[in-house]
Amino acid sequence: MKPPRRWYLALLTFVLTPFAAADERPNIVLIMADDMGYSDIGCYGGEVQTPTLNRLAEGGLRFTQFYNTGRCCPTRASLLTGLYPHQAGVGWMMTDNGHDGYRGDLNRRCQTIAEVLKGSGYQTYMSGKWHVTKSITPTGDKSNWPRQRGFDRFYGTIHGAGSFYDPNSLTRDNTQIVPDESPYYYTDAISNNAIKFINEHEADRPFFLYMAYTAPHWPMHALEEDIEKYKGRYSKGWDQLRKERYDRMIDLGLIDSDWALTDRDDGIEPWETIEEKAWYERRMEVYAAMIDRMDQGIGRVVSTLENHDLMENTLIFFLADNGGCAEEYGSRGAVKPDPKTVGITVAMEPDELQTAMQPDRTRDGRPVRTGFGVMPGPADTYIAYGKPWANASNTPFRRYKHWVHEGGISTPLIAHWPKQIRRQGELEHQPGHLIDIMATCIDVAKADYPNEVDGVAIQPPEGRSLATAFRGETIKREALFWEHEGNRAVRQGKWKLVAAGKDGPWELYDLEADRTELHNLASDQPDRLQKMKATWEAYAERTQVYPLTPYWNRPAKEELNRKQKQFELEKGANLGKTKAPVITEKDVHIRGNFSYRGADGVLIAQGGTAWGYALYVRKGRLEFAIRLSGELKTWTAAEMLEPGSHSLNLVFPAQGFLTVSVDGRNVIRTKTPGRLSSMPADGLQVGRDANGLVGPYTSEGDWNGDIELILDLK
Repeated sequence: MKPPRRWYLALLTFVLTPFAAADERPNIVLIMADDMGYSDIGCYGGEVQTPTLNRLAEGGLRFTQFYNTGRCCPTRASLLTGLYPHQAGVGWMMTDNGHDGYRGDLNRRCQTIAEVLKGSGYQTYMSGKWHVTKSITPTGDKSNWPRQRGFDRFYGTIHGAGSFYDPNSLTRDNTQIVPDESPYYYTDAISNNAIKFINEHEADRPFFLYMAYTAPHWPMHALEEDIEKYKGRYSKGWDQLRKERYDRMIDLGLIDSDWALTDRDDGIEPWETIEEKAWYERRMEVYAAMIDRMDQGIGRVVSTLENHDLMENTLIFFLADNGGCAEEYGSRGAVKPDPKTVGITVAMEPDELQTAMQPDRTRDGRPVRTGFGVMPGPADTYIAYGKPWANASNTPFRRYKHWVHEGGISTPLIAHWPKQIRRQGELEHQPGHLIDIMATCIDVAKADYPNEVDGVAIQPPEGRSLATAFRGETIKREALFWEHEGNRAVRQGKWKLVAAGKDGPWELYDLEADRTELHNLASDQPDRLQKMKATWEAYAERTQVYPLTPYWNRPAKEELNRKQKQFELEKGANLGKTKAPVITEKDVHIRGNFSYRGADGVLIAQGGTAWGYALYVRKGRLEFAIRLSGELKTWTAAEMLEPGSHSLNLVFPAQGFLTVSVDGRNVIRTKTPGRLSSMPADGLQVGRDANGLVGPYTSEGDWNGDIELILDLK
């Protein structure tokens, strides 16, 4: 007998109701350019042809005072997590500098936008540059690759830079691949794969798409058809270009005419005195062509959204990861390799992975050239566009990528969402920051941000929802903060305190009157300076900025304690990295006695949030935790630990089984995850975890009983 029709209707209502609610939430497309200055695109005063971005600006909202962190990987960490970069573990580059703010890997105390939105029913896609993990090899640790940090599908590069014709670490999902389009140009591939994700998306769910272009980061690689558009456009040089952009920016209302244009930066010659003008022009022509091609790709993405009737309820963001880049990569010195000495070269194998940031040859075997005078654009060149043009990219501001003066941290931000943003074509002058993107996504997606994941406390997001500004309302916050390579800044209202380098003096600016930072008021307002400095210091302490450990202050190579194989350990023992057991080379065997008085705490811990192990009691049960490049693995005893005195035997081998025995009985036994492949930087403690926390406990976990152990390396 057939069930009554009302049964079907009831079931249909039950199944479709969640999707109906989800349908009201917007799709979100987050697009980021790489090493692009504040004034490069047309709707921010530039001469580069960006009709798609101009159209999005005309139909959306442009922020005039939006900020990034001044460098690619910290920006990506901050953008993805809604935290300041040090809180996410990426205060500098992809290097572990021995402190939790500078691990060079996203930590597990943060969540990505993809992880949060996926947990709220979104499908999540990424196409482009990742650059928030130090593990980039095809057979290495993938725990911090996009698929493991919330993205359902991924196409792009794990590393931060490379050839546009043959990028290194090119990956689809979790598998590294060779270029899979012919002809291949990475900017086009990023656009094409984003379009593929949209076309194949399940229509009954909203999606989050993160597009991270590498344009216009060096090397200056572009297609001749795009370069041709800019032939002769830069023949008047950088001084004239800066003046033209400055005037257009005033006309557009982006900047105040009272803000003086900064002088040509130190070390930049007047255009009239420059020799090799054709070479300098070509560098800027290629740079412009790279942005042009990116805009073309964004245009095809927009057309795809329109073809699927998705444009009305899709929130699109466009921004850049830092200011224009003054690095002269590959553009100095003699041409290399010397054309007179180049012999026969060999083409790469069809399935040969590209592993070099700067390849020594193209896939068809031509040597890749660097040096003064090399005309950029083709695959067999590898140079940057240079400081003079970067100075123009950052018009009207001072400094560049790396610094936290306005030229290093100011970015365009276009927000386009026809269904909700009614301020179409308007400018928003309130300050905003990367940390606000996560907060905005949570808000508009009606997502739940977790307090805890897998027993690990998650740091709350730092930003404010920009939806407030979409409605023309005030964004309320105390301050915005920066630190990169010792460059420091805090902004409170119209006031900005900023310093260049770890030893640079603090400078104070009124950004309403002087956003180009030409009139230092530090000596005029010492009280304000001291108050703002104290605010910055509190931020630095709170967010793991201290101790400052950028590249110029990396710890010297340490002599590890490789000779000692046995360690007698009592409660209170605290062995620094150079005194601690070198557990990367031997199996670990820990035996001894301890007394338990019913309170949770840490028996022994070596390492921190990147690498390490810990044995502890949580919620009355013995647990063992391991950190492998930030990924936490835990095993918990089935039974409660009885108060009293106990014997302990722990075996942590490279192969076989990890075993924890109490009073001669196994309480934890599991297939071993293998030795740690990196020596923990945080040292070893007994009776507490005094440095970075290995396990999911929320405090140092002081042990209130006795502990006597012997650790053997075998």
